[in-house]
Amino acid sequence: FFFSFMDPTNEPQRSRLTILKNHLLNPSSAASTSIHSQPTSSSGPYLASQKMRGFQVAVLGAAGGIGQPLSLLLKLNARVSKLHLYDVAPITPGVGVDLSHCDTSSTCVGFAGQDALIPCLTGCDLVIIPAGVPRKPGMTRDDLFNINAGIVKTLVEGIAKACPNAFVAIISNPVNSTVPIAAEVLKANGVYDKRRLFGVTTLDVVRARRFVAEKANGVVRPEDVDIPVVGGHAGKTILPLLSQVAPAGCLSQLSQADVQALTARIQDAGTEVVEAKAGGGSATLSMAYAAAQFAESCLRALSGESVVECAYVDSTVVEGLNFFASKVKLGPTGAEEVFGLGPLSPFEQEGLTQLKAELKGSIDKGVAFVSAAAGAHASA
Repeated sequence: FFFSFMDPTNEPQRSRLTILKNHLLNPSSAASTSIHSQPTSSSGPYLASQKMRGFQVAVLGAAGGIGQPLSLLLKLNARVSKLHLYDVAPITPGVGVDLSHCDTSSTCVGFAGQDALIPCLTGCDLVIIPAGVPRKPGMTRDDLFNINAGIVKTLVEGIAKACPNAFVAIISNPVNSTVPIAAEVLKANGVYDKRRLFGVTTLDVVRARRFVAEKANGVVRPEDVDIPVVGGHAGKTILPLLSQVAPAGCLSQLSQADVQALTARIQDAGTEVVEAKAGGGSATLSMAYAAAQFAESCLRALSGESVVECAYVDSTVVEGLNFFASKVKLGPTGAEEVFGLGPLSPFEQEGLTQLKAELKGSIDKGVAFVSAAAGAHASA
């Protein structure tokens, strides 16, 4: 799909496979529009003036297992004019130099250490945060909380100071908690705009497309599948709405047991990777791929287009849950509309009921973390 980035002026909707083929045969003909997102609904002078604008993008945690391949994909994105890479690891400037040799138009600079955070972030339009420790066998996302919560808090404090109007896309787990942490930090700094903060749940959608296509026995390609994945981004809080899959009927041959098994595989896909890597890491390459897709949608939105993606956002879709993943219409100001769930099957309705307590607990845990940190700082 990343070859679709190479020419942002070409609008036709094509599959990523066709885009790749066309780019290899004729790079100047590559299309830019993802088949998974709505085409532009904007028009007029604003869109015309913004379409070719390049954006400054930062990756925080750029030296890690997700950060490096994500940064490579972003270096290939023609919508990116400046790519800033940040990490505490001393190799980060070297990663920036390495990527700067790629023959694409954007510049790339690496920043290392806490003192470099503000210079890295200043002027950014989009900030993507994959920073933190990865999952290991036997770990849940909540096991990561105590380390990653503090990392996200520190990074978002930098965003509040250096680029408060940027789109902020959080990958760091547990996303169900780290996004509320980011929101509380931005609120404390007086710069919270709920439309511009996103938890990246695109990997759940990517996996769902792939697994649905496998079950459809060749009837549909993964890139042609449309399926909302709602709720959160951990285990049972991930709720794929298989009853709403398109093309309609591609899963009609599945029994209820098959639907339940497919749902469970989508929910547990992260663990599938962790176990397959036998202690050597978690889902890094597929996460980078999915994050680059979401970044492309954000940049299209910043350019004036209207794009629909699933994301974990500040929401009123489900009563009692202040954050929830559902389909969101992205535009120049961020999440311009958060869509409801639509009709659910009885199985999906039961799944929604079951995920509420866990998701609420994760949200509350994130909020409490920032509150406790503020209290400790006040009493110090």
